Amino acid sequence: MSEFFIGMEGTATGQNWALGLALLAAFSHAIFGALQKGRFDPWLTRGAIDGAYGLIALPIVLFVVPWPEPHMWLIFAGMMVIHMAYKLLQAMAYSKGAFTVVYPVVRGTGPLVTVFAAGFVFGEQFAPMQWFGVFLLSGGIFGLAAFNLTRSKVDQSALRAAIALAFITGLTVALYTTYDAFGIRATADPFTFLAWFFFLDGLIFPFIAARRYRRMENPPPLAPLLRRGLLGGVLAYASFGSIILATRLDSVGEAAVLRETSVVFAALIGWLFLKETVGPVRAGLMAIIALGAIVVEFG
Repeated sequence: MSEFFIGMEGTATGQNWALGLALLAAFSHAIFGALQKGRFDPWLTRGAIDGAYGLIALPIVLFVVPWPEPHMWLIFAGMMVIHMAYKLLQAMAYSKGAFTVVYPVVRGTGPLVTVFAAGFVFGEQFAPMQWFGVFLLSGGIFGLAAFNLTRSKVDQSALRAAIALAFITGLTVALYTTYDAFGIRATADPFTFLAWFFFLDGLIFPFIAARRYRRMENPPPLAPLLRRGLLGGVLAYASFGSIILATRLDSVGEAAVLRETSVVFAALIGWLFLKETVGPVRAGLMAIIALGAIVVEFG
């Protein structure tokens, strides 16, 4: 599998695979993000998800993929720090504000900053039409957040704090996307990075969640929480795993932009399966987001 994947690097086939992986990441991330809201505290859900994908990765790192090269351990250490900051900020934002407001702000900030970061780190350059697509997509996502904000009944001071945290979280999304792209390109076998990424990234947050769980006056039942964590762990491989692989095959900036069509997928899932009302404004904004992604890919 590794030889097949590496053989596609720098080819037209690899570009097509990167496109498919980025869209798979977007669809999976829409479901993944929705798992972190609802009946469970977001800190507990994140801990259950991390524990699940860490355990899934354990036999893979021990018995399947090649051992990491010595220089990779420092890269893994940086990766753990960045992702921990992202998860802490995301949990804080979800604790203070509505998912429908926080999620679009995070996802709108990420690709815009990633395109600049990828240009600086990897020398990637976007054509003027592609930049137009980036601003279309991010503008549509921010517009969706603003529209949802007008309908939110949460305390305004808490909401402002949630938006600020969401914006900072979006910056960490750009940081980890760029850093992970650097990491997966720094090793000979991309699946070595991927397996160790999930194993190491799943080590810390379960302990944070367990401590929070023990301090709760009325902790939720463990069985449904762990089931949600297992589902989220599997989705994480499709979401985060796909986008990391896509950044090795093709442009980091393009992959990051395409992933943020997850906002469109999230709204479609809510409309089709949860019977949520979309309305003409949301539908128009989703069309702008989708158009922005198309312009980036083909512009």
